[in-house]
Amino acid sequence: MLDATQNPPLPARSGVGYKAQHYSDIMESPGPLGWLEIHAENYMGDGGRPLAQLRHLAERFPISVHGVGLSIGGEGDLDADHLARLKHLVSWLNPASFSEHLAWSTHDSHFFNDLLPLPYTPKTLDRVATHVQQVQETIGRQMLLENPSSYLAFAESTMSETDFLRELAQRTGCGLLLDVNNVFVSATNLKTSPQAYIDDFPLDAVGEIHLGGHDEDEDETGAPLLIDSHGKAVVDPVWALLDYTLAKSGPKPLLIEWDTDVPEWPVLADEIERADRALSLVMS
Repeated sequence: MLDATQNPPLPARSGVGYKAQHYSDIMESPGPLGWLEIHAENYMGDGGRPLAQLRHLAERFPISVHGVGLSIGGEGDLDADHLARLKHLVSWLNPASFSEHLAWSTHDSHFFNDLLPLPYTPKTLDRVATHVQQVQETIGRQMLLENPSSYLAFAESTMSETDFLRELAQRTGCGLLLDVNNVFVSATNLKTSPQAYIDDFPLDAVGEIHLGGHDEDEDETGAPLLIDSHGKAVVDPVWALLDYTLAKSGPKPLLIEWDTDVPEWPVLADEIERADRALSLVMS
């Protein structure tokens, strides 16, 4: 499956989700930046400034491609046109990593602008495994699958999320993307322990760790409800959960995600530096 000419994997350093308004800052004064993530769907066109800038960035930094539109968990077949565009992007860019979400966003011909959760059952596992294998065979490389942020639990689930991901990785050979903020959000919403989730997560399959901000709300009972928004700085409890995770996993590539209300580059650079400090504690 793997192409011998594939670029090396991401370094165990801190990266950031790329935004075009930061292009000049990144090229002129990247600071401790170790790598960049792009969203696949933003670079599936032909030509233009975005692709020209991406080519320049790829000459200087390892690139991770993160998809949001494959609907890996959808009941229907994967969109052949979308998969072909993804293959073309991965072929010319030759990124260090490709990842997607354990979620669904399509039904029949309808596309929903959300990453929707799945029940964890053998039937779902079979479907997701088939889709993951199709993606990996198409793009000629391993993909990583990201744990979701959850707001409810399905009564029909017969497996834990960690067992589902472990079995999926073993069955397909895919890697995992561990989003620590998603773990914190889900544990708060479902009233479970984020540390217990990390304890049971198959950390040996993790190729990237993500960090991001979330919004705070309340449910109809007044209990805390967290929304994975990627629109704020990482909060201290999530940084603490990262430290807990890295102590168990060892150093991994870390990504700062900030997709809405994106700040000026110095703010993101500060977040990158803090992530680097967390890495340094387990690399020394």
